Amino acid sequence: MHLVLYNFGIPKESFTAPGFEGFLLREAFNFEAASRAHGFRGRSGYKDEPGPDSWGEQVFPRFIRETGFEAGTSSLSRWRDIESLMAFSYSGVHADALKHARNWMGPRSWPPLVLWWVAEDEAVSWADAVRRLEYLHDHGPSAHAFHFKTPFGPDGEAYEIDRSLVRAIAARNAPAQADLMEAVGRLKI
Repeated sequence: MHLVLYNFGIPKESFTAPGFEGFLLREAFNFEAASRAHGFRGRSGYKDEPGPDSWGEQVFPRFIRETGFEAGTSSLSRWRDIESLMAFSYSGVHADALKHARNWMGPRSWPPLVLWWVAEDEAVSWADAVRRLEYLHDHGPSAHAFHFKTPFGPDGEAYEIDRSLVRAIAARNAPAQADLMEAVGRLKI
């Protein structure tokens, strides 16, 4: 089984506004850090952009309608387990981006992310990710769609995250991100 992550947000201002530049400058660093992270299994690319293939047509949740934007920030990736994903998300390069997210992202009335399990060989699409985020918003966490605060295991049962394993994986990832962290530290916020 693989854990799938989809996240979605709307910037405070236009993607081309000077205030959003810090986010855009970090995007490639985040993708590279993920590729070096323990437990990373792959990510969807974006149509007409260099990098991995897109996992279907990129679509956005219904929440975008209330924002005035036609597109939002989103990513779709696969991970070995929840501890590996947490170690990546809350340490290193990605943690630096989270620390500054309030500078770039607007308020939201929806969950920022959704997690779910798929078989290792099961295809994942943007459309399925959007449906699951909307389901999480409408129905709350379940084995079908959940978040870090109320996780479920691949067996569909409630899951307790091994925080010591998260810390160990984060420590294991740190040397592989050292050069990225140095570069990110010099980027505009």
